[in-house]
Amino acid sequence: MKKATLSLPQTVDEYLAGVPEPARSTLSKLRAIIRSAAPPEATEVISYRIPMFKYKGMLMGFAAFANHCSLFPGSLSALEQFSGELKSFSTSKGTIRFPVDKHPPAALVKKLVKARVAENERKRQV
Repeated sequence: MKKATLSLPQTVDEYLAGVPEPARSTLSKLRAIIRSAAPPEATEVISYRIPMFKYKGMLMGFAAFANHCSLFPGSLSALEQFSGELKSFSTSKGTIRFPVDKHPPAALVKKLVKARVAENERKRQV
């Protein structure tokens, strides 16, 4: 007897299609915000089973969970740099958690993206 295999999403669209509302809409908006702040060359991938943006390395990821959504800035220094603006969110090493129906403010997400872009560009110059 063959084992049933779980079909893992291969694209961000497939990932989002499997996320229930309201988290799907929240993450779709977050995706658009990240895309608007990331360089045009940034690509979307599924890595560690979650949507990620890549630009000169991993840039930022996001995911839905049972009771919250998360943004993964991919850098502790980015979290530290904006710690004051992140006080109203639950954070831990590399993660910003937020309600399934409300993403962090667009301006803050854009600042995080730009900080990560700059960090990845600096790393590539070394």
